[in-house]
Formats: sequence, C-alpha cells, structure tokens
Amino acid sequence: MKVIRVAAVALTIGIGMGSAALADGFKDCTKLDKASWKPASDAEAKAKALGYEVRRSKIEGSCYEVYGVKEGKLYELFYSPEDLSLKHTIAK
Repeated sequence: MKVIRVAAVALTIGIGMGSAALADGFKDCTKLDKASWKPASDAEAKAKALGYEVRRSKIEGSCYEVYGVKEGKLYELFYSPEDLSLKHTIAK
C-alpha cells in the first residue's frame, strides 16, 4: 500500500511541476546559438517604443521575456533574440 501511495504522490507532484513550467510562459523563439543573439536591451527598447514601462527582463528558454506595464496592467512580452520580433504577449 505504501508503494502505491508514494507513487501516486510522486505522480501528482510531477504533473504539478510540469503544468507550472508550461504556465510560466512562452519559451521557443529561436534555434540560433546564444552567441549570435542581439542584446536584451534592444528587446527592452522595442517594448518601450510600444508604450510599455519596462520593469525587468530575463532569458526564458530561447526568448527574451520583458516585463512591462501599460495602462496599469502588467504584461509579459516574449521577443526572439534572433530578430527581436514579438512572438507572444501575456496580460497578467
């Protein structure tokens, strides 16, 4: 009985972790090697040009994830570091 409970708990934790990772955001923007990426500051500048107040940015998978505020709402913007195209936007 203990083995079944342990397995069920492990499965539940694994499913929860997997869905949390997927819920975190968009992760696939380029296959280009990181050494060839454009600077993250350029992605921030693109967000600012769209009217966002940039709070911070980070690398998420193969994307630049820029956190910005516009009209009082928080957004996550995902840019391709290859060409700085906007790939995905999430309103929080």
